[in-house]
Amino acid sequence: MAQRKLKNLAGVVHGVEDFRVEEIPIPKPQDHEVLLEMDCVGICGSDVHYITHGGFGDYKLKEPLVLGHESSGVVVDVGRNVKALKVGDRVAIEPAIGCRTCRYCKAGRYNLCPEGAYCATTSHGNLCNYYTHAADCCFKLPPHVSMEEGALLEPLAVAVHCCRRAGVRLGNTVLVLGAGPIGLATMMVAKAMGAARICVIDLMESKLQLAKSLGADATLAVSGHDAQEEIVKRIHVLLGDAPDISIECTGAEVCVQLGIAATVAGGVLTLVGIGAIHQRIPLTTALVREIDIRTAFRYANCYPAALAMVANGTIDARKLITHHYELKDSVQAFKTSRYGLDGAIKVMIHCQPMNKNNPQ
Repeated sequence: MAQRKLKNLAGVVHGVEDFRVEEIPIPKPQDHEVLLEMDCVGICGSDVHYITHGGFGDYKLKEPLVLGHESSGVVVDVGRNVKALKVGDRVAIEPAIGCRTCRYCKAGRYNLCPEGAYCATTSHGNLCNYYTHAADCCFKLPPHVSMEEGALLEPLAVAVHCCRRAGVRLGNTVLVLGAGPIGLATMMVAKAMGAARICVIDLMESKLQLAKSLGADATLAVSGHDAQEEIVKRIHVLLGDAPDISIECTGAEVCVQLGIAATVAGGVLTLVGIGAIHQRIPLTTALVREIDIRTAFRYANCYPAALAMVANGTIDARKLITHHYELKDSVQAFKTSRYGLDGAIKVMIHCQPMNKNNPQ
C-alpha cells in the first residue's frame, strides 16, 4: 500500500461500561494475510456483552479489545504468499481462524479449535479503518453483492451451521425461539433449506412483524406471565402439530425449557443462544421422549453456503438492517443496539463514508 498519512480509528472496549472510539496503529500484513480497508461491521450481541458485562460465557475481557466480527472490507495490501486475492478485491471476513494442525481443524471442525483465533474474542476485532486477516478466511464478493450483505454473511453462517446441526430437511416443521438477528437469520436459512412450516416466537411484536415479512409462516408473541403448557398448545396449533425441530436462539433458561416441552417426541432441539453457564433444564423429560439436544457453536465451512444464498437471491439479508452509523458514532450505535432503540434489529457501522462502497 502506498505510504500516506492514514488514521486507524477503532471501537475499543476497556472495561464494563467503558467503550471508546480511539486511534490505534495500522497493522502490517504477514505473509499469509491481507490488509483490509474495513467497510461494514455489524453489531452482535456478544459485542454488546463485552460492554455491559465484560464478556460472555467463558470469555472475559482481560485487556482493551477492539470489537467487531461481522464485517466486510476491501483489500489494500497483500502478504507475499497470498495468491487468491489482490488489491481492490471486496471481501467478507470469516472471523474464525483455526490453528490448522489440531485434530479438530484436520476434521474440518475448526470452530472447536482450542488454539484458534476469533475476532473480538481471542484477538482484536475489526471495528476499525484498517485491519489484517488471514487471506484464506476472506471471501471475495461478486460485484452485485453489497458490502453490507458481506458483513451479514457472519450471522447467516451461524444460521447455516445451526440448521445443519439440527438436520433441517425438506418438509420439516421448525420452531425458532427468539426473533433477534440470529433467530431471524435462522428462520430464513431453514426456509431456504426446505422447511415446510416455521413458527417464530418472541416477546416483542415488532420483531415478529419483521419475521413475518421475512417469510415466517406463523409467529407467537409471548410474555413472562404465560404458562408453559399454554404456550406449547399455541405453538402446536400454529404449526399443525409439535415441531420436528426447535432451534433456541436466545440462551434464556426458560426458552430452553420451552424448547424441550414443545418439540415432538423423537425430535431435535438445537441450542444456539449463549446464556448462563449453569441452567436448570428438564433432562429426564428430554430423555423419556428421546429428544436429541444438540449444540451449535459459531460455524465451520459455512461461509460459501451463506454467500451463495445471498448471491443467488435466495435470501435478502439486507432486510435485517434497521440502523446505519459511521465509525465515529460507534458509541451511539452500541446504545441503539443495546437498548433496541427505535426497533433496532441489526445495527450496521460504516468504517468508510457510507456512500463510498455502500450505496443506500
